Amino acid sequence: MEKQTMLSDEQLVKGFVAGDSGSIDVLIERHKAKIFSYILMCVKQQELAEDVFQEAFIRVIRTLKNGRYSDTGKFSSWVMRIAHNLIIDHYRKQKNQSVISNDNYDYDLFNSPRFSDQSIEEEMVKEQVLQSVGQLVNLLPDNQREVVIMRHYRDLSFKEIAEETNVSINTALGRMRYALMNLRRLAEERNISLTLA
Repeated sequence: MEKQTMLSDEQLVKGFVAGDSGSIDVLIERHKAKIFSYILMCVKQQELAEDVFQEAFIRVIRTLKNGRYSDTGKFSSWVMRIAHNLIIDHYRKQKNQSVISNDNYDYDLFNSPRFSDQSIEEEMVKEQVLQSVGQLVNLLPDNQREVVIMRHYRDLSFKEIAEETNVSINTALGRMRYALMNLRRLAEERNISLTLA
């Protein structure tokens, strides 16, 4: 196992395809923190994030076993794309399952702009912005990234964040302030627009 941890992702993928089941364990262990935090950041629910994470790696294993993985770049980016697609699928299913009756309201619900579908272009822009924000959050120092995820994706209060991270509320607030400043700077440096308009 120790030797395996020294191998590159590509070597581990080849090892798994060749029948070494331990290689996939090393890959999962190596990338789980980054991939899971991205999923949690998007879905904001621990249980749902765990389900998506598990499903993502089931698909990874299935694809590798069927010999359909083409080594076109970084393994983690590939897994991230699979997870991202699963998240989109989840929200599409959820949207399709929502049933609203117009009979329960005094006004015509279905003429409300709140319920009008976004155009494909708006959805693509929103997806791109969310993806860009996720990438920028991953570039933050660990303590700032942790506070952003806890506050904006897990909806914790600063008091809860302070308790969970064993720091004062002022420290948690300070980390959030620096995180937001860094996100703005990173977005400007990379010429990334974080607006939906």
